[in-house]
Amino acid sequence: MAKTASTPGGSGKASGTQKEKDVPPPLPEPLRVPVADSHTHLDMQTGTVEEALAKAASVGVRTVIQVGCDLAGSRWAAETAAAHPGVWATVALHPNEAPRIVLGDPDGWSRQGAREPGGDTALDAALDEIAALAALPQVRGVGETGLDHFRTGPEGMAAQERSFRRHIAIAKDHGKALVIHDREAHDDVLRVLAEEGAPDTVVFHCYSGDAAMAEVCAERGYYMSFAGNVTFKNAQPLRDALAVAPLDLVLVETDAPFLTPVPYRGRPNAPYLIPLTLRAMAEVKGVPEDTLATAVAANTARVFGY
Repeated sequence: MAKTASTPGGSGKASGTQKEKDVPPPLPEPLRVPVADSHTHLDMQTGTVEEALAKAASVGVRTVIQVGCDLAGSRWAAETAAAHPGVWATVALHPNEAPRIVLGDPDGWSRQGAREPGGDTALDAALDEIAALAALPQVRGVGETGLDHFRTGPEGMAAQERSFRRHIAIAKDHGKALVIHDREAHDDVLRVLAEEGAPDTVVFHCYSGDAAMAEVCAERGYYMSFAGNVTFKNAQPLRDALAVAPLDLVLVETDAPFLTPVPYRGRPNAPYLIPLTLRAMAEVKGVPEDTLATAVAANTARVFGY
């Protein structure tokens, strides 16, 4: 994580920059056609759930999918979805969580404090709870799961893949969408899906592949969800992928509080900023904003069955 705050004896300029980065971006112009944020983390954002939902609804984002990344977050996602009609949940162990359960988390990086190694027994117990949560009616997806070769080294890959395969089975057992986190692991993710047999509905969250992979996903009927990073200057490969992705397989998401779209990159993200990403996506697709909004709204409702 890069340092952004000023250091002792600094000029104070960095401090001002940091304060600016902490300020939420202004409300964008509302969408004419309401849409859903297909992937967000309300539990990692500031303010209350009610505030976040009201702000989102004011610009035409009337539904959000709250995504679980560990046991505590998955429980919270299910509880929050049960309490709010505009929220649906997904539950899972994030690909980077599985190795921490098996091998331990001595530095407490996952915000849960230091943890001792639990081995496969602990991972299986955690996955059993995810399976139980996945059966709840307000839980409409299993994810985010998948593979992450960026943060997890070779020692954790076996745990990641074991967890991913079990999540695939859970999604199929309960007839829920499988929401995939794929970071620098495209070939292996596609391989495991092929080996296990993919569920009926698969979503590549924060799609990170290129145009060639988008064509593979389209052939297999996998949905591709695009986040704010599609607006980044260095993200031409993502825009190329979006350009070839079929309109009926495209979703939009924030992954908030991460990946805030341009021109507010680096500031806090939230569901109310979906219109910025959607408008940029419409330009890439060469379709009117309302056309894309209509498509992604229908796609998200179809994926998560609401």
